Amino acid sequence: MPNLQEISMSPRLPPPFSAEKSEQESLRELIEKLPPDSHLTVHEQTWKDYENLLEAVGEASGLRISYDGGTLQIMTLSAEHESYAQTVIRLISLLSVFRRIEIGFFGSATIKKSRLEKGTEPDACFYIQTAAQIGNRINLDFSVDPAPDVAVEIDLHHESLYKFPIYAALGVSEIWRYDGRKLEIHHLENGKYITEERSAALPVLTAELLTDFLNRSRTETQSKILFAFEDWLKTQK
Repeated sequence: MPNLQEISMSPRLPPPFSAEKSEQESLRELIEKLPPDSHLTVHEQTWKDYENLLEAVGEASGLRISYDGGTLQIMTLSAEHESYAQTVIRLISLLSVFRRIEIGFFGSATIKKSRLEKGTEPDACFYIQTAAQIGNRINLDFSVDPAPDVAVEIDLHHESLYKFPIYAALGVSEIWRYDGRKLEIHHLENGKYITEERSAALPVLTAELLTDFLNRSRTETQSKILFAFEDWLKTQK
């Protein structure tokens, strides 16, 4: 795996920002130049700075932006990262159809609450227990809507742990974290995440099982992985 490139900046026109440009313009330009698998930290940012940045980059692929009480964290993604995320989404989509489970898929939706000054973007997220509350809506308002039941973090460079307190504050009940070798399932209990073997949202799934199917990505195509997952589903009562 390539090494993650980390850049940490303290605010108000740090190099390479230019005084001839607004801070937001300079930050956007810097983000555009970041190579895959980079991690940029910018301190002393306001909630308005965060919302302006989200508006500026829109639904740009290959980025994950988090905000926690004044600190912006921006990560650029590799093709490998996004491939693992798509595999998880396709596995859960197949499970939803095969088991007739109503699941809402919201990809890397921006989950944020201004009153908490916290926001983040998972690699994938699902509504399962609360799917009926969401129904067929596409645009969610997290000031009133529930957080996803499951957030997925593809953590090839161990850079998502800083997001756990954000997820906890936002009320995400379960995190699946895959580091390229092993998937762990974390349940939210009393404001903190504890590691468990089985998913609470989808009890048919275990960390060991998901690890096995994701690790097949090294030697098998996504289609073959899905075929094998379907065969496994047929064995489950």
